[in-house]
Amino acid sequence: MDKKLKSFGRLLEIMDELRAKCPWDRKQTMETLRNLTIEETYELADAILDGDLTGVQEEIGDLMLHLVFYAKMAEEKHAFDISDALEAVCDKLVERHPHIYGDVQVKDEEEVKQNWEMIKMRKGLKKSVLAGVPASLPAMVKAYRMQEKTKQVGFEWKEKKDVWLKLEEELTELKEVLADDSVDQDRREDEFGDVLFSLINFGRYYGLDAETSLAKVNRKFKRRFQYIEAKASKPLKSMTLDEMDQLWDEAKQSESVH
Repeated sequence: MDKKLKSFGRLLEIMDELRAKCPWDRKQTMETLRNLTIEETYELADAILDGDLTGVQEEIGDLMLHLVFYAKMAEEKHAFDISDALEAVCDKLVERHPHIYGDVQVKDEEEVKQNWEMIKMRKGLKKSVLAGVPASLPAMVKAYRMQEKTKQVGFEWKEKKDVWLKLEEELTELKEVLADDSVDQDRREDEFGDVLFSLINFGRYYGLDAETSLAKVNRKFKRRFQYIEAKASKPLKSMTLDEMDQLWDEAKQSESVH
């Protein structure tokens, strides 16, 4: 613990010096730092998907710097400092884990999440179960989080087969509007969105996170297509789909070997 506290204290001291002496650091505001923080968060997400623990370590450090940076700016405005933020989250964790710091009994993680939401609602921290879902989340992540939130208050299919039937229903409706030339683009997008939302929900019932699953498939697609580019004996536009498919299959086989 002493080593951890010493390292954190060193970061705070460096932040104070940078804010006082470095022209770039002095110029930054919460608004100018925001996009850089988002970028750092995605870099951490990439390192996690890559299984790159060295990268995870580096990105954790970068993100920690940003958090300390925000706290320093707030301290300058006499709003709060880093200790206020840390004490607040510690208090929140203790309060929302009554099964650890109180006498509440829970049987599984689902009851833990339900208690978490109920405590927030009881304290009036949220007027809606969905109030805590950030508006700027990527749509796929946002859909998953909203479904997780509403689940805690019982807005959830009881049987997996019902979720599948709902997905089939949405697919049928999408096929119908796509086949009808009189249907406008807004209606088609609406039905397509219903399918995506239902598919995300379907995966959730099987413990599958849509964002993670699609991210992995994107990486796989990129890797295999770049194999085609590397192995192609002529420009891609001159190749037939069958020729490219053959190289695609080679890429798949090379992956299975490794």
